[in-house]
Amino acid sequence: MKRLENDLFLRAARKEAVEQIPVWYMRQAGRSQPEYRKLKEKYSLFEITHQPELCAYVTRLPVEQYGVDAAILYKDIMTPLPGMGVDVEIKSGIGPVIENPIRDGQDIEKLALFQADSHVPYVLDTIKLLTQEQLTVPLIGFAGAPFTLASYMIEGGPSKSYHQTKAFMYTKEAEWHMLMQKLAVMTADYLLAQIKAGASAVQIFDSWVGSLSAADYRTYIKPAITQIVTTIKQQSPTTPVIMQSVGATHLLGEWQDIDVDVVGVDWRMSIKEARTHAGNKALQGNLDPALLLARDKCLTQADQILQEGTQEPGFIFNLGHGVFPEVPPAMLKELTTFVHDRSAILLRGGEK
Repeated sequence: MKRLENDLFLRAARKEAVEQIPVWYMRQAGRSQPEYRKLKEKYSLFEITHQPELCAYVTRLPVEQYGVDAAILYKDIMTPLPGMGVDVEIKSGIGPVIENPIRDGQDIEKLALFQADSHVPYVLDTIKLLTQEQLTVPLIGFAGAPFTLASYMIEGGPSKSYHQTKAFMYTKEAEWHMLMQKLAVMTADYLLAQIKAGASAVQIFDSWVGSLSAADYRTYIKPAITQIVTTIKQQSPTTPVIMQSVGATHLLGEWQDIDVDVVGVDWRMSIKEARTHAGNKALQGNLDPALLLARDKCLTQADQILQEGTQEPGFIFNLGHGVFPEVPPAMLKELTTFVHDRSAILLRGGEK
């Protein structure tokens, strides 16, 4: 594996001392980058991710352009599902569309056992290429969490309400837990394969779990998340695991007794307040991505986040959600430099 020249992100994830706050951005690879849009004129997302050289290029581009402290593998949370027999297509302007949605227990029983080496060898090859030859910063692998994957698998595509998913969860509890179990096994195996290939950390994206109450989370979701994280930690105890959701600040307390190292926080709760709910976890967040279109307000808010984030060890600057297509790349570069420079002053005990 190529030697890391910058381990700021890993040190912050482990709550170790840092000389400046590390920064990376969700969805930093793709979307707003002109080079990526040019590629998308010729290739679909799945076509890019199936070509390791091309996928590695997209993944490392933000590190080269913005100076961020970690790369996140370019791919989609749907990537492992075809290996389980799910017929999924990413449709432009819509998102993932599934032609064979889950309707009952028989559909769940038909789901195949996921095997990373045979089902997604191109993902593992991309990771090896990046970590053995190209990157000098940590690479973050990731997977979609069971609830978020299940919401697509049951709804057949994106949803704003998750009514069908919740109805399935409430009325077919045995089948629901069977689905969670299958997805938990797949997710743990998928993330461990990424770690084995060279990923320095992994992130679990439960994008839509904020639609559930804390009580429902404990009953229907938490056992699967606990299983995933426990399995990873048993086999790779030193690899940082990040839990990332949106609109889920009411669930921060639920992650205290799960062995994740870092909890992602969105803009709905301040970093200072999040520390009181998240226990002894490192925090990641939490700039509202919309502020990337309002430069002065963006830097002012980033400064406030840094003042709170530098009060204790264990903080990684990020967005509360992902970069969107309209964001100027120059803003991301300026913000990265600002975070590094301003946090260095704050950590040295300089002016507040």
